[in-house]
Amino acid sequence: MSLPDKAFPVSWDQFHRDARALAWRLAGLNQDFRAIVCITRGGLVPAAIISRELNIRLIETVCIASYHDYVNQGDMNVLKGITADLLTDGGKGVLVVDDLTDTGKTASEVRAMMPNAHFACVYAKPKGVPTVDTFVTEVSQDTWIYFPWDMGFTYQEPIAKGHKG
Repeated sequence: MSLPDKAFPVSWDQFHRDARALAWRLAGLNQDFRAIVCITRGGLVPAAIISRELNIRLIETVCIASYHDYVNQGDMNVLKGITADLLTDGGKGVLVVDDLTDTGKTASEVRAMMPNAHFACVYAKPKGVPTVDTFVTEVSQDTWIYFPWDMGFTYQEPIAKGHKG
């Protein structure tokens, strides 16, 4: 298994700051969201933070599996859909939250279910940017984001190690 060369490790503190920054952007839209639909599993943590910051109490999940081997994105597999109440009017007034849009396949799958919802994610890669409405940080397509829930505490080699100057 080989992962992309560029690594972007994100600590819990950094992720919390970035998710709150996303909440600030969403608050600036002056839109009353009636519910959050978080795309599991990555959307669970930012949805919790955003629901607190925007005082949104109704939270639903849509469960889609896509990264089957953590390197190649597999076929979309909808494990759990969205309740009918939130699908009315194409999801108008619903905020869809995820941690990352990579290729945009997952967001496109959910957008087909809820074309009028507002899509937000914390991080975005160029291929995924057109599939979301609001995001905080863009990283290059060849960067692998290491989320805090995927990591343990270990020594990290300096970036410059092995580079001749």
